[in-house]
Amino acid sequence: MDNDMPQDRTRKIVIAGVLGAISALLGWTHWGFIPWIGGAALTIMHVPVIAGAVLEGPWVGLAVGVIFGGFSMLQAAIAPTGPSDVLFTNPLIALLPRLAIGPLAWLAWRALQKKPVPGLAAAGVVGSLTNTVLVLGMIGLLGKAPWGAVLPLVVTNGLPEAVASALITLVVVAAWWQIPVGERKGADL
Repeated sequence: MDNDMPQDRTRKIVIAGVLGAISALLGWTHWGFIPWIGGAALTIMHVPVIAGAVLEGPWVGLAVGVIFGGFSMLQAAIAPTGPSDVLFTNPLIALLPRLAIGPLAWLAWRALQKKPVPGLAAAGVVGSLTNTVLVLGMIGLLGKAPWGAVLPLVVTNGLPEAVASALITLVVVAAWWQIPVGERKGADL
Protein backbone atom coordinates (compact mmCIF):
# COMPACT_ATOMS: atom_id res chain seq x y z
CA MET A 1 0.00 0.00 0.00
CA ASP A 2 1.22 3.49 -0.87
CA ASN A 3 2.35 5.61 2.10
CA ASP A 4 0.94 8.79 0.53
CA MET A 5 -2.58 7.39 0.39
CA PRO A 6 -3.87 8.93 3.67
CA GLN A 7 -2.35 12.30 2.71
CA ASP A 8 -3.93 12.05 -0.74
CA ARG A 9 -7.31 11.27 0.83
CA THR A 10 -6.95 14.15 3.29
CA ARG A 11 -6.07 16.57 0.47
CA LYS A 12 -9.14 15.46 -1.50
CA ILE A 13 -11.40 15.93 1.53
CA VAL A 14 -9.96 19.39 2.23
CA ILE A 15 -10.27 20.49 -1.41
CA ALA A 16 -13.86 19.18 -1.58
CA GLY A 17 -14.71 21.11 1.60
CA VAL A 18 -13.08 24.33 0.45
CA LEU A 19 -14.68 24.20 -3.01
CA GLY A 20 -18.03 23.29 -1.47
CA ALA A 21 -17.72 26.31 0.82
CA ILE A 22 -16.88 28.51 -2.17
CA SER A 23 -19.96 27.21 -3.98
CA ALA A 24 -22.11 27.98 -0.93
CA LEU A 25 -20.52 31.43 -0.60
CA LEU A 26 -21.27 32.16 -4.27
CA GLY A 27 -24.91 31.27 -3.63
CA TRP A 28 -25.35 32.99 -0.29
CA THR A 29 -23.79 36.27 -1.43
CA HIS A 30 -25.30 36.02 -4.94
CA TRP A 31 -21.81 36.47 -6.41
CA GLY A 32 -22.50 33.23 -8.26
CA PHE A 33 -25.12 34.93 -10.42
CA ILE A 34 -24.06 37.23 -13.24
CA PRO A 35 -26.87 39.64 -14.25
CA TRP A 36 -28.06 38.87 -17.77
CA ILE A 37 -30.65 39.92 -20.32
CA GLY A 38 -34.22 40.55 -19.18
CA GLY A 39 -33.54 40.24 -15.46
CA ALA A 40 -32.24 36.67 -15.79
CA ALA A 41 -28.93 35.65 -14.26
CA LEU A 42 -26.17 33.36 -15.43
CA THR A 43 -25.08 31.04 -12.65
CA ILE A 44 -21.46 30.13 -12.09
CA MET A 45 -22.10 28.29 -8.82
CA HIS A 46 -21.26 25.00 -10.51
CA VAL A 47 -17.69 26.09 -11.40
CA PRO A 48 -16.26 24.88 -8.04
CA VAL A 49 -17.78 21.46 -8.79
CA ILE A 50 -16.06 21.41 -12.19
CA ALA A 51 -12.75 22.64 -10.74
CA GLY A 52 -12.88 20.01 -8.00
CA ALA A 53 -13.42 17.24 -10.54
CA VAL A 54 -10.60 18.44 -12.79
CA LEU A 55 -8.16 19.03 -9.92
CA GLU A 56 -8.87 15.93 -7.83
CA GLY A 57 -11.07 13.54 -9.79
CA PRO A 58 -14.70 12.54 -10.16
CA TRP A 59 -15.29 11.67 -6.48
CA VAL A 60 -14.26 15.15 -5.36
CA GLY A 61 -16.48 16.60 -8.11
CA LEU A 62 -19.33 14.44 -6.84
CA ALA A 63 -18.75 15.56 -3.23
CA VAL A 64 -18.70 19.25 -4.19
CA GLY A 65 -21.83 18.63 -6.28
CA VAL A 66 -23.56 17.22 -3.18
CA ILE A 67 -22.60 20.34 -1.23
CA PHE A 68 -23.77 22.59 -4.08
CA GLY A 69 -27.09 20.78 -4.45
CA GLY A 70 -27.67 20.56 -0.69
CA PHE A 71 -26.93 24.25 -0.24
CA SER A 72 -29.24 25.06 -3.16
CA MET A 73 -32.08 23.17 -1.43
CA LEU A 74 -31.37 24.78 1.92
CA GLN A 75 -31.23 28.29 0.48
CA ALA A 76 -34.45 27.76 -1.48
CA ALA A 77 -36.18 26.64 1.71
CA ILE A 78 -34.94 29.31 4.13
CA ALA A 79 -33.97 32.32 2.00
CA PRO A 80 -35.73 32.21 -1.38
CA THR A 81 -35.01 35.12 -3.68
CA GLY A 82 -37.75 34.60 -6.24
CA PRO A 83 -40.91 32.63 -6.99
CA SER A 84 -39.10 29.86 -8.88
CA ASP A 85 -36.88 29.10 -5.87
CA VAL A 86 -39.61 26.88 -4.42
CA LEU A 87 -38.79 24.37 -7.19
CA PHE A 88 -35.33 23.93 -5.69
CA THR A 89 -36.66 22.56 -2.42
CA ASN A 90 -37.20 19.32 -4.38
CA PRO A 91 -34.05 17.12 -4.22
CA LEU A 92 -34.81 15.74 -7.69
CA ILE A 93 -34.29 19.26 -9.06
CA ALA A 94 -31.73 20.75 -6.66
CA LEU A 95 -29.56 17.77 -5.75
CA LEU A 96 -29.78 14.91 -8.24
CA PRO A 97 -28.64 16.85 -11.34
CA ARG A 98 -25.69 18.34 -9.45
CA LEU A 99 -24.30 14.85 -8.76
CA ALA A 100 -23.49 14.42 -12.45
CA ILE A 101 -21.65 17.73 -12.99
CA GLY A 102 -18.29 16.68 -11.56
CA PRO A 103 -18.03 13.18 -13.04
CA LEU A 104 -19.04 14.34 -16.54
CA ALA A 105 -16.71 17.35 -16.42
CA TRP A 106 -13.92 15.02 -15.31
CA LEU A 107 -14.61 12.70 -18.27
CA ALA A 108 -14.34 15.66 -20.66
CA TRP A 109 -11.09 16.72 -19.03
CA ARG A 110 -9.64 13.19 -19.15
CA ALA A 111 -10.50 12.86 -22.84
CA LEU A 112 -8.63 16.08 -23.69
CA GLN A 113 -6.03 16.44 -20.93
CA LYS A 114 -3.11 16.12 -23.37
CA LYS A 115 -4.25 19.52 -24.68
CA PRO A 116 -4.82 21.36 -21.38
CA VAL A 117 -6.37 24.59 -22.68
CA PRO A 118 -9.09 22.93 -24.80
CA GLY A 119 -9.46 20.23 -22.14
CA LEU A 120 -10.17 22.70 -19.35
CA ALA A 121 -12.53 24.69 -21.55
CA ALA A 122 -14.36 21.49 -22.52
CA ALA A 123 -14.67 20.46 -18.86
CA GLY A 124 -16.24 23.86 -18.13
CA VAL A 125 -18.69 23.55 -21.02
CA VAL A 126 -19.66 19.95 -20.23
CA GLY A 127 -20.08 20.62 -16.50
CA SER A 128 -22.15 23.72 -17.12
CA LEU A 129 -24.40 22.13 -19.74
CA THR A 130 -24.84 19.10 -17.48
CA ASN A 131 -26.18 21.41 -14.79
CA THR A 132 -28.43 23.32 -17.19
CA VAL A 133 -29.84 20.37 -19.11
CA LEU A 134 -30.42 18.13 -16.09
CA VAL A 135 -31.95 20.82 -13.84
CA LEU A 136 -34.23 22.18 -16.56
CA GLY A 137 -34.94 18.67 -17.80
CA MET A 138 -36.04 17.60 -14.33
CA ILE A 139 -38.25 20.70 -14.04
CA GLY A 140 -39.87 19.73 -17.35
CA LEU A 141 -40.17 16.02 -16.50
CA LEU A 142 -41.81 16.76 -13.17
CA GLY A 143 -44.28 19.08 -14.89
CA LYS A 144 -43.18 22.11 -12.86
CA ALA A 145 -42.97 24.21 -16.03
CA PRO A 146 -44.08 23.61 -19.62
CA TRP A 147 -41.41 22.40 -22.04
CA GLY A 148 -42.09 25.48 -24.15
CA ALA A 149 -40.81 27.62 -21.29
CA VAL A 150 -37.95 25.30 -20.29
CA LEU A 151 -36.29 24.64 -23.65
CA PRO A 152 -35.57 28.29 -24.58
CA LEU A 153 -33.70 28.68 -21.28
CA VAL A 154 -31.16 26.09 -22.43
CA VAL A 155 -30.23 28.46 -25.26
CA THR A 156 -30.69 31.88 -23.62
CA ASN A 157 -29.06 31.00 -20.29
CA GLY A 158 -27.39 27.64 -20.79
CA LEU A 159 -25.09 28.54 -23.67
CA PRO A 160 -23.79 31.82 -22.16
CA GLU A 161 -23.30 30.01 -18.81
CA ALA A 162 -21.30 27.32 -20.63
CA VAL A 163 -19.03 29.95 -22.18
CA ALA A 164 -18.55 31.68 -18.81
CA SER A 165 -17.84 28.34 -17.11
CA ALA A 166 -15.31 27.41 -19.79
CA LEU A 167 -13.44 30.68 -19.32
CA ILE A 168 -13.52 30.65 -15.52
CA THR A 169 -12.53 26.97 -15.31
CA LEU A 170 -9.67 27.59 -17.72
CA VAL A 171 -8.37 30.63 -15.83
CA VAL A 172 -8.74 29.17 -12.33
CA VAL A 173 -7.27 25.73 -13.01
CA ALA A 174 -4.55 27.07 -15.32
CA ALA A 175 -3.53 29.46 -12.55
CA TRP A 176 -3.56 26.68 -9.97
CA TRP A 177 -1.47 24.35 -12.14
CA GLN A 178 0.49 27.19 -13.78
CA ILE A 179 -0.37 25.86 -17.22
CA PRO A 180 0.95 28.03 -20.04
CA VAL A 181 -1.93 29.81 -21.74
CA GLY A 182 -0.68 31.73 -24.74
CA GLU A 183 2.48 33.69 -23.94
CA ARG A 184 2.04 33.56 -20.16
CA LYS A 185 1.73 31.03 -17.39
CA GLY A 186 -1.78 30.57 -15.97
CA ALA A 187 -0.76 32.29 -12.74
CA ASP A 188 -0.02 35.49 -14.68
CA LEU A 189 -3.41 35.72 -16.42
